[in-house]
Amino acid sequence: MIEPKFEFIFSAEGKLAAPLQFGDTYEGPRRMIPILDGTFSGPDIQGTFVSAGAADWQFTRPDGVTQAEATYAIQTDDGVFIQIENYGLRFGPKEVMERLAAGEDVDPNSYYFRTNPRFKAPEGKYDWLNKGIFIGTGARCASSIKLWFFKVT
Repeated sequence: MIEPKFEFIFSAEGKLAAPLQFGDTYEGPRRMIPILDGTFSGPDIQGTFVSAGAADWQFTRPDGVTQAEATYAIQTDDGVFIQIENYGLRFGPKEVMERLAAGEDVDPNSYYFRTNPRFKAPEGKYDWLNKGIFIGTGARCASSIKLWFFKVT
């Protein structure tokens, strides 16, 4: 058996706008949360979020799991744009999820929030992002999100 290990890539924090509620759909209640701006930093990469067109599309399934599909871009401090498609799941005890929904800051260890980011980097300095499997962990705050990205080695 080959047991995977994880290499820290970068942490990120993004500011969020108020959710746009779409109402109930066949998947469950759907909403879209615009990503306004933010920063990221790691050992080999740092920069800012690109707010144009950045959004987190979510719905809450009948089993209480929030499924997120976010698409956004980052710009490195040396001017390179990288697209990220980030699929995630968030769930936890009912009382914890109610506190998150009410806009409270909740200890991220009290709920499950994991993502599977896929990077689309141009050829060059950051194309190593196109050549790996990555996971993320997250914390949802009242008007922001915190993410930590890791490469599966």
